[in-house]
Amino acid sequence: MKSYLLVAVILFVVFFNSCNNYSKQDVFHGLNLDPVNDSLTLPGNFGLVVVSEGVGKARHIYVRDNGDIYVNLESKVEDSSLVALRDTNGDGWAEDVKYFDNYRGTGIAIDGNYLYASSRTEVFRYTFDGNELLPNLNKDTLISGFEAKSNHHPKGFTFDKLGHIYVNVGSPSNACMEQFRTPNSLGKDPCPELEFNAGIWKFNKNKINQTQQIDGIKYATGIRNAMALDWSEANGGLYAISHGRDQLNTLWPGQWTDEENAELPSEEFFKVDEGDDFGWPYCYHDRFQNKKVLAPEYGGDGKIIGRCEDVKEPLIGFPAHWAPMDLLFYTGDMFPERYKNGAFIAFHGSWNRAPLEQKGHRVVFVPFKDGKLATDKWEDFAVGFPHTEHVTGSSRPKYRPIGLAQGPDGSLYIADSRVGKIWRIIYMGK
Repeated sequence: MKSYLLVAVILFVVFFNSCNNYSKQDVFHGLNLDPVNDSLTLPGNFGLVVVSEGVGKARHIYVRDNGDIYVNLESKVEDSSLVALRDTNGDGWAEDVKYFDNYRGTGIAIDGNYLYASSRTEVFRYTFDGNELLPNLNKDTLISGFEAKSNHHPKGFTFDKLGHIYVNVGSPSNACMEQFRTPNSLGKDPCPELEFNAGIWKFNKNKINQTQQIDGIKYATGIRNAMALDWSEANGGLYAISHGRDQLNTLWPGQWTDEENAELPSEEFFKVDEGDDFGWPYCYHDRFQNKKVLAPEYGGDGKIIGRCEDVKEPLIGFPAHWAPMDLLFYTGDMFPERYKNGAFIAFHGSWNRAPLEQKGHRVVFVPFKDGKLATDKWEDFAVGFPHTEHVTGSSRPKYRPIGLAQGPDGSLYIADSRVGKIWRIIYMGK
């Protein structure tokens, strides 16, 4: 009799605990959690909610302190390029979706009572009058005068705590060649693009009608294209991750193989201090040698350092052609303590590994501790985006992670660049 009673008690405890676990997962913050994480692979005890199946070709994303979501689009939808989303019933799905304004851009953020968004040549500022989903559409032009160009036009940006906005201004070319992307063409020396491109510019975030040429301060130079940038108070300032150059194999045939081109050069993650020079177009980073070397357009052979000896090295050299698109330092309290003040980076992959298979298509995490890099190793955080395996050449996978944002509860939002699908990552452990 006692044995039957013991078995009954054990079964009750198991059933009670399983019900508790199920109910926690089922009603966690009232969210409709995806039981299979939408086929993504996440670390243990993390789950996700699909916020939207697609808002358009997204770039960067931001979440307001009331949970409303704002996305900048590369291509217009309903003749608009910005979109606002609101979850009206607390299940995580955005039922209320509104499009507004009509330019194409990348950067988007909220600071104080203002929504900031960038086009390819300007940064705008909108005012919130209250808790409404859409801001006042009579926007101010904060910054103008950026060069119109077909390459590396995204204007990612971030803010410090002293009233400044930092704007990425990408290079208009691959390697500042005398003949654009032409085999064996030498580089322009000095490179004229560096005057108003290939760097990060600092402006007053509170002053309207600024221009790059008059009001901008060149904060750092020699950065090919760092649309992924973020300011971290805990880690001492501005950080960015830049796209490395392309086509070592096809522009310098016989010197680099297809396999070498697929792995070189690094995507560079660095801390940016005022006055820094990271070496583009004269130099690139080789992660296997762990150093900057001279570019072939300027006499390099993959070994010579030359003028690159004095340029700043990255904190980490990521694999080539992963295409870093956004950077976010996590300051929330939902995730385990080890994530606090660490960096999430979204990569969406690139054609330039051709003819080899594309790689990247993931969100990674880089730990920081006590205000500095904890390790030079990164870890995968979100991988397995559907249809990102065995993609070659210029073909595109179904989903490509591109935008990152932190919600007021500490959730991590990830936006996709193909259709604008949005995922919200939740930690469900203790």
